Amino acid sequence: MDTPRTIQTLGILGAGRLGTVLARLAAEAGLRVLVARSGAPAVIAPAMAAVGATAADTATVISESDAVVLALPLGRYRTLPADALRGSLVIDAMNYWWASDGIRDDLSDPRTSTSELVQAHLDGARVVKALSHMGYRDLEDEARPAGSPGRKAIAIAGDSAADVAAVSALVDLLGFDPVHAGPLAAGIMLEPGAEAFGADVDAERLREMLDGFWTSQRGIIVARAREGAASR
Repeated sequence: MDTPRTIQTLGILGAGRLGTVLARLAAEAGLRVLVARSGAPAVIAPAMAAVGATAADTATVISESDAVVLALPLGRYRTLPADALRGSLVIDAMNYWWASDGIRDDLSDPRTSTSELVQAHLDGARVVKALSHMGYRDLEDEARPAGSPGRKAIAIAGDSAADVAAVSALVDLLGFDPVHAGPLAAGIMLEPGAEAFGADVDAERLREMLDGFWTSQRGIIVARAREGAASR
């Protein structure tokens, strides 16, 4: 039986807009926050200090964090250090975006979710999809204390109950109501093209979007692609 885990130090790989917003929210929530970029930490040190986080190299972020958020362009997922992340709780906040990733058939295949691709690369890590479907501006503007009227929701997809619980607690701490979407494969319901992608809604409306995925245009495309693959 999985045991609950607590996130006290949050690592973030990626210091762009999303990574910086998440770093600020986590620091304001009282977490220790470590952030790495692809180059020298000194370049982002002032910006991270301004939001209450600490810039560090990738190895330090991974080794000292209870969970690591992936806030990089999805097209770079194969550059992630699989050996170093083995055994780590990894929160996949990445999405395929052709403008930054280029045209990539391997990242837009409806037969699998992109988080499953990330999990396959990070063999031995525990990948949970979260913090990916709401825009960074909404994340920055909409965080509210638990119980606030109209509080917005963040969906979470993962295979381990304990890891989903840990990420749910983190989402709540950051200022949003967690909504469990299902196993990691259900992360496809949070990707571009799905109704939930870009959603800035409360938990009830978000659940409605997830429940209606398979009858939506995107859901029908995914189902047909998977049925075709299964019949081959």
